Amino acid sequence: MEYPGSVLTRNKRGEAEVRNLLERGEFVRYNYTDPETGKVVESGKTSIILMSERGVQHLFLIPLKDGHFLTVADRDKKLRHVWDGSKAVRV
Repeated sequence: MEYPGSVLTRNKRGEAEVRNLLERGEFVRYNYTDPETGKVVESGKTSIILMSERGVQHLFLIPLKDGHFLTVADRDKKLRHVWDGSKAVRV
């Protein structure tokens, strides 16, 4: 099969790879703050909730010292609420 150049990329070894769409949807990204001070806690840990036709996936993004992120999938599928600056919003 021939692919358009716009979907091709090269890995670290220089081998060609195709970027394949697995699913499309919406996302919510949020961080964690101290309720007393309002300051960001846990060294900038954030979460992303991916919502698609297949369902919901919650990922914790934990920053590492080298600038990369450790991604941990949360198996808990419960609904969450986040603070949007004035009210709780269900995500």
